Amino acid sequence: MNDFLIVGGGVIGMMMARTLADSGADVTIVDKNALGQESSWAGGGIVSPLYPWRYRPEITALANWSQGFYPKLAQQLLAETEIDPEYRAGGMLMLRVEDEAEALAWAARHQQPLTQVEADFIYQTEPNIAAGKVQAIWMPEVGSIRNPRLGQALKRSLELRPNIRIIEHVEIKAIRQMDGQAIGVDTANSVLSAGQVIVTAGAWSSALLAPIIPNLPIAPVKGQMLVYNAPKGLVNRVVMLDGRYVIPRNDGRILVGSTLEYADFDKQTTEEAKQSLIASAHAILPALKDLEPEYHWAGLRPGSPDGIPFIGAIPSVGKLHLNAGHFRNGLVLAPAATQLLCDQLLGNTPIIDPAPYQPALRLKQAEQGVMI
Repeated sequence: MNDFLIVGGGVIGMMMARTLADSGADVTIVDKNALGQESSWAGGGIVSPLYPWRYRPEITALANWSQGFYPKLAQQLLAETEIDPEYRAGGMLMLRVEDEAEALAWAARHQQPLTQVEADFIYQTEPNIAAGKVQAIWMPEVGSIRNPRLGQALKRSLELRPNIRIIEHVEIKAIRQMDGQAIGVDTANSVLSAGQVIVTAGAWSSALLAPIIPNLPIAPVKGQMLVYNAPKGLVNRVVMLDGRYVIPRNDGRILVGSTLEYADFDKQTTEEAKQSLIASAHAILPALKDLEPEYHWAGLRPGSPDGIPFIGAIPSVGKLHLNAGHFRNGLVLAPAATQLLCDQLLGNTPIIDPAPYQPALRLKQAEQGVMI
């Protein structure tokens, strides 16, 4: 029997497996698909909340702890696995921000390097963006990571650890319980036993936990994106305009995202969304008008009512834990979310106050209708 069984093999599940295994624990991680193939693969990889001043303090606390984690992790994973997650520094330029005063006040409160910049800076920094931009918000420390390659590197990192067992393409049917405690999970053909069970199944967490938590408010939120195979250097950092963004990759590809759609578990792409994303791409980088998108896809975020994740023990069943509901910020918050739950599981002093993320509190807030 393993010490820990992790259900869900996205970035958060894999990071948890890695951290717990490095503490000396025996870990099994299981996923209904291959590891890293759902929202962890489908996102853009910006290592910051979009417009971070618009989020609640609970999100800021996790994001602030995670800031600066990915450059070191990318170096570690490259050394371990020879797979480069392609962390790119360079900053984030946000054009035409209406609530600049709030952004500057937030930056002062949280000691964040965020400044207001004007046209000269904008076009010296990114000369190929559309003409006529006179003012922007600049966050120089924001970077991005190539999330599909991050998933590949994390998976290989797990494979190299002898105390981690990976099980892919196996669907979990139920949490197995005895005397009010989780003792493992049931699959279609077997039972996987463990001392502790951790659910990191993203948008699928609610369905898995429905017999235990009938109204867990985590639901799929579709996001559609597309990518251009563009000349290298057309854009060199994340640029945002009116809620949409472009993200450069090392090989010249440029991601464009993303939509926000409540469509249950439908991952079909639509022509309407494609044309909307193309229009956003052209509005930021007019040179993309000469290119056709290379690929168009959709993924499912684990939406929660206020974007604050559920991190901690399930109140009604012992030895059962949850780390899900990160909404649009799963990759951004993954380092802190991982460490926060691992600290609780291993009896370490938590990196930040765990109380606001505890499932017991979050479920009570949902029942009382106090989530926003």
